[in-house]
Amino acid sequence: MRKFIPLKSIYAFVAVAETGSMTDAADVLSVSHSAISQAIKSLEGQLGLPLFQRVGRRVELNRNGRKYYRQVAPALEQIVEAGESLQQQNQQRITLNMVNSLALHWWIPRVPEFQAMAPQIDIRISTLTHVFDLDKEGVDVALIHGRPDDWKNYHCEKLGDDELILVCSPRLLSESTANTPEQLLLHHSPVFVTNPRRQNDWHLWCQANQYRVPAQQRNLCFTTSAHAVQATLRGLGVLVTHRLFVRDDIRQGLLAEVGPAVLNPQQAYFLVCHRDKLKQESVMTLRAWLRIEFSQLSE
Repeated sequence: MRKFIPLKSIYAFVAVAETGSMTDAADVLSVSHSAISQAIKSLEGQLGLPLFQRVGRRVELNRNGRKYYRQVAPALEQIVEAGESLQQQNQQRITLNMVNSLALHWWIPRVPEFQAMAPQIDIRISTLTHVFDLDKEGVDVALIHGRPDDWKNYHCEKLGDDELILVCSPRLLSESTANTPEQLLLHHSPVFVTNPRRQNDWHLWCQANQYRVPAQQRNLCFTTSAHAVQATLRGLGVLVTHRLFVRDDIRQGLLAEVGPAVLNPQQAYFLVCHRDKLKQESVMTLRAWLRIEFSQLSE
């Protein structure tokens, strides 16, 4: 079986050959002088030939060394270029986390726009909802709908406020004279989202508008906002939800917003990532695009 030469020995050999000094080669590779010396001795031992000769305080390739360098240096350059190419390719792929409702109702409608703006970037969506470790979950950037206190170990940048609104199918408005929040709540059932992140939505909205929180109805309580929005689109009742979850549905006339919006004091939208990710060109592009999108929320 062929005995392979360790790549670190090749790196050391090329570095010494190109710098003419074991000390300088050690600086280039960020290792100790003794590590370079041992690597060269190991390489010469495996080849059974000396590769360098000392000239004063410097070392130069001998005849064998020059012949070996002509063959090895281009091969090492190819290895380095292959690694850089793969790394660059991976840097164009971003795993972006956001809650499912944002992914369905906000991100997916904007995929063509983002793709046209940054065709080289490949966004992969994950939909984790709890506070998590970005590294362990393989997430590069998270679009958080929550609180910054949960993300103190990361770069956490506020993108925009969160607003709670009352929505219903336009059909409910056209079929009766109920066109105010109070009238809608008298004539139509409330749709509730019961998971811990959304269970206070009705309470916060009613408190701000000085309404009594309606009672939950059978068959109209859902664990996800996505399901609650679908029930509302079908005219099953009225829903207090987050503006960004239904903004496009309102613009397209699929849902109607009734009454004033309420600023959510418990949640906002944040971009979360490791600080070193901000040096990555693809992440910087995504960050700039998100800033623009969120700056248009009030328009």
